[in-house]
Amino acid sequence: MRAADIQADLDRVLVTEEELQARLAELAAEVNRDYAGKDILLVGVLKGAIMVMADFARHLTIDAPMDWMAVSSYGASTKSSGVVQIRKDLDTPLDGKHVLVVEDIIDSGLTLHWLLEHFATRGAASIEVLTALRKPDAMKVEIDAKYVGFDIPSDFVVGYGLDYAEGYRGLRDVAVLAPHVYS
Repeated sequence: MRAADIQADLDRVLVTEEELQARLAELAAEVNRDYAGKDILLVGVLKGAIMVMADFARHLTIDAPMDWMAVSSYGASTKSSGVVQIRKDLDTPLDGKHVLVVEDIIDSGLTLHWLLEHFATRGAASIEVLTALRKPDAMKVEIDAKYVGFDIPSDFVVGYGLDYAEGYRGLRDVAVLAPHVYS
């Protein structure tokens, strides 16, 4: 797909790359302070969190190993089904670790709610959430995210790791996908 085609698929930019980087640096400073001297494990949820995790981790000054989990509740849809399938589990035991789940977006919250309950049974010392984006109006369950980049409207967004049918992940900004693409 050409750049001109991609731009025609976008309604508007919600959060720029510069805004994302500045906010991730601020969140990293908080995490550096909150987790100093603790056995922290960053847990990313594939595939969307790849960009957030990479950029966030580079802003950290504490040692923060990372692990990855792949789950699915969307398929090729624009709405979460709420039915979670584990596609790749963690390689690291959570016993005694201070787990920081790093997410790209909290939408309905259903998948993350399931993940947090799942992690709670695995012996972590603590579990917190960092998300680049949150859609408060779309949430169906309460998620207590300690670190939030930006609250955004309930539009369907792509870019910075967020996709529609595996496309648009590489966009540097977060943008609203035009309805003609998915309707």
